[in-house]
Amino acid sequence: MNRNQVLRITQLTLGVVAAFTLTGQADARSRAGRVVVVRPAELPELAQVPGQAMALHATGDGRTLLYIEQNHGTRLAIFDVTDPAHVKPEGSAQVDAPGSFDFVSSFGDNRELVRFRHGKGEAVLNLRNIKAPTLTAIQGLDSEGSTERLGEDGLLIADRPSGQSDANDPNYQVVDLSKPLRPISVVDVKHVFEKITNDETGTTFLLATDGLYLIRRPAVEEEHDIHQYQMSHPG
Repeated sequence: MNRNQVLRITQLTLGVVAAFTLTGQADARSRAGRVVVVRPAELPELAQVPGQAMALHATGDGRTLLYIEQNHGTRLAIFDVTDPAHVKPEGSAQVDAPGSFDFVSSFGDNRELVRFRHGKGEAVLNLRNIKAPTLTAIQGLDSEGSTERLGEDGLLIADRPSGQSDANDPNYQVVDLSKPLRPISVVDVKHVFEKITNDETGTTFLLATDGLYLIRRPAVEEEHDIHQYQMSHPG
């Protein structure tokens, strides 16, 4: 075999390799750009049970868990969805709920506010033990209004009295979630004319028919004081 023939074979070989490489890259781009639908039958068996609500929860070890409320609030199905291509079941947990509920808001690293349907109230779902979550009902809270977080440890819930339009003065309920071992406390503030918040100190002011209410957040106040001190004492 002469030199020209060897050169020709080498060129043909390189051409074939390049063609396969380009085809593989095109296939990879095609796979990356398409939408992939995964059906219940392709997921763990627990995912094939109908659910009523769900929430994502980031754990401290870098994982993401999906909680699905099933069986009218009596069971939470748990899945590790950190890698969407490999969804793994983490088991299920029984919870003491009076009925189906919806996830409303997250608090800190381990808590979710849930609202029971049909006006059955609210509760806090504690996810500290990710495989054995617990529910704590919020006593005295009976509202389906809009919910506003007060940092990691409180809620401000607006409620329009029956028969009033959105233009009327709402009632507010202040919910203290700061001490999970203590019954959760609720303060009612009726007929609020105006609400403003000082973001620097975290203070919310409610102007109601019986006067002014302050909702303080001492942790935010302390952070503000430290920041002010650092600004006035540079270096």
